[in-house]
Amino acid sequence: MKCSDLDWPNEKKDRCVPKLQDFLSYTNDTIVLVISLVSTLLSFLAFMILITFILHQNTAIVKANNRNLSFLLLVSIMLSFLCVFLFLGHPVDLTCMLRQVSFGILFSVAVSCVLSKTIMVCIAFRATKPGSSWKRWIGSKWSNYLVLFCSSIQVMICLVWLALAPPFTELDTHSSQGKIIVQCNEGSVIGFYSVLGYMGVLAIISFIMAFLARTLPDSFNEAKYITFSMLVFCSVWIAMIPAYLSTRGKYMVAVEIFTILTSSAGVLGCIFFPKCYIILWRPELNTRSHLLEGRR
Repeated sequence: MKCSDLDWPNEKKDRCVPKLQDFLSYTNDTIVLVISLVSTLLSFLAFMILITFILHQNTAIVKANNRNLSFLLLVSIMLSFLCVFLFLGHPVDLTCMLRQVSFGILFSVAVSCVLSKTIMVCIAFRATKPGSSWKRWIGSKWSNYLVLFCSSIQVMICLVWLALAPPFTELDTHSSQGKIIVQCNEGSVIGFYSVLGYMGVLAIISFIMAFLARTLPDSFNEAKYITFSMLVFCSVWIAMIPAYLSTRGKYMVAVEIFTILTSSAGVLGCIFFPKCYIILWRPELNTRSHLLEGRR
């Protein structure tokens, strides 16, 4: 008698026993507990930075480069840390659809905020010149429109992906002997890499613009931090692709989780840690007069 794909013979070869299911389990994998702890701590850190910025929203350094964009960026980073939990546990069709769509949209919102911040840095510097026509572009509404436009494109890509070929749960019974790999089939490889590709395009544009704007006066030196954050973001995701393609099962999921956590932490640290240092430990530098000195 031949065993089914869900079973395999025991050592005596006299009966069939169920194969073990392999996925990132909360009960059997220590790495899941580590990921859960790290994700929770990082999201709490992002939340505390958000509270700090809200409490000091009227100070010079928070107002210097569109505080509303900073709030939105912090919220998207915090949710990016929390979306990692969609990758843990036994996959089902709903979590398979939500995991890729959620991180794709959240990351696009975050990178769109970074791009908008970079553009506003350039516009703000040009608007300081006498008689400049760039002054009419200063304001939160234009930056908000840019974030909405860039994020809407990613939302449309995700909706088309879900409508034509949504991700679903798949049982891989052949890759590993004695185990059933419970995994998410992306449904459409084109849809999955379109989401990643669009994020990459936004990140590269943000990096190029921030790199070109890094030599602006010190009062607008957030471009320097944005350059480092996008460099970390792009490096992590570029390194992720060969590692992602060379692994299978739960290790492939672990690679994607590691990429999400490290790239989000890189953006959070590079952009917001220097500001938090000034707000909390160097308040004498958090004044309008100090920022204006950097223009000269």
